[in-house]
Amino acid sequence: MIDPQKLRFRKGDCLAIAAVVFLAVFVLLCFLPGQETGGCAEVYLHGKLIKTLDLTEDQVFTVRDTYTNEITVSGGSVRVTFSDCPGGDCMHSGSIQSTGRSLVCLPNGLEIRIVNTSDDVDFVVG
Repeated sequence: MIDPQKLRFRKGDCLAIAAVVFLAVFVLLCFLPGQETGGCAEVYLHGKLIKTLDLTEDQVFTVRDTYTNEITVSGGSVRVTFSDCPGGDCMHSGSIQSTGRSLVCLPNGLEIRIVNTSDDVDFVVG
């Protein structure tokens, strides 16, 4: 039988656990990329850029092709508010506002990408 005294946490055990948790949170906060908001949304239809929407001004843009999509910019984010395509998954995707995010309506061949309009370099490879 195991002695119950040997199974208890000691002060050193609790300090070691607290130190590991603190370091894990610190590393996570230091290396977690920030959610940078983009400056505009680019609307592509069948791979071709058809419109650039400024995220700072509220507006509605309608795309008519095989199906109809209504794109709404409001409060710095963009979403598909109406679509008559089968399933309507693009409407249920919600709104996006961070650089690098995108919305897609596959039946209509529509893609909306949030891009950064500043001239800052994100990173250099090579």
